[in-house]
Amino acid sequence: MQPKDLEERLRMKLSLTKVVNGCRLGKIKNLGKTGDCTMDIPGCLLYTKTGSAPHLTHHTLHKIHGVPAMAQLTLSSLAEHHEVLAEYKEGVGKFIGMPESLLYCSLHDPVSPCPAGYVTNKVLQKSMIIGVIEGGDVMEERLRSARETAKRPVGGFLLDGFQGTPTTLETRLHLLSSVTAELPEHKPRLICGVSQPDEVLECIERGVDLFESFFPYQATERGCALTFSFDYQPIPEETLLQQNGTQEEVNYVDQTKKSKTTSCNQEMTSFEINLKEKKYQEDFDPLVRGCRCYCCKNHTRAYLHHLLVTNELLAGVLLMMHNFEHYFGFFQAIREALKSDRLAQLKELIHRQAS
Repeated sequence: MQPKDLEERLRMKLSLTKVVNGCRLGKIKNLGKTGDCTMDIPGCLLYTKTGSAPHLTHHTLHKIHGVPAMAQLTLSSLAEHHEVLAEYKEGVGKFIGMPESLLYCSLHDPVSPCPAGYVTNKVLQKSMIIGVIEGGDVMEERLRSARETAKRPVGGFLLDGFQGTPTTLETRLHLLSSVTAELPEHKPRLICGVSQPDEVLECIERGVDLFESFFPYQATERGCALTFSFDYQPIPEETLLQQNGTQEEVNYVDQTKKSKTTSCNQEMTSFEINLKEKKYQEDFDPLVRGCRCYCCKNHTRAYLHHLLVTNELLAGVLLMMHNFEHYFGFFQAIREALKSDRLAQLKELIHRQAS
């Protein structure tokens, strides 16, 4: 096989199996060094700090179900080790202990966002180039960026600037719909800075395929556990009670939708519970009933509360394991809902829990 033929065979390809009202279901194929890896969409990347999942070793990471095939690295973190990497000479993947993993490299860490327009991708040797769509909240500039970038030989598209802008949600969603309509169907679309469940579903309805998974990390750093329900098949009220335990707790979540902060001044969402609160001191339920993660199968809310108030490092490990598995399970539920034409029911359930 000629080198050019091999390069063509290993080029990333998107195979769509279903498109319903803008929502895209399928697989990204021909990934990895040999082209044998695939990735389901809609999906998310594995959030890392210099190639390591926060709080977790590779051993504990492998205990989590549904870990994404592609990990996100940031140039800002890799830059701190550039001299070591240059001396090492065997590549970033092997250096961080993930030689066979798919790696996506962005300029900044989504947990510490920089202004829109600074997002880019480092062109590394043997890397697939992703085109960045810019333009702020100006429709003409967005469309110009989308049309011009679509003409270039890129493997996919990164939608920048849709997070943290002063524009209303309706304006941002209208911009997003207009931009994705200009992009070719056969290439994946990744959006940066959007990770909260209700926002993810809105973006999926507007043709976005991939997301960052920093939301579970943010919840972990707040001492919180993700407890939102994504079981859209039973009666929604029964599902919430089954996962969260009592009507009192469901009412508590409703009451905290308007004003939620933690001691570290980070915003808390209605998709999580703050385990530092005293009411969990004698709560011997798992974080989420029926959850199959290591934490929920072996420990209780009371134990996590104890670990957090005593500043034990194990708290971050157990919370990260649960929060990642819960979040990855949410994306699995999205794909299953699309297959069975039940996305509307899932969206209704999520929005009932959103602030």
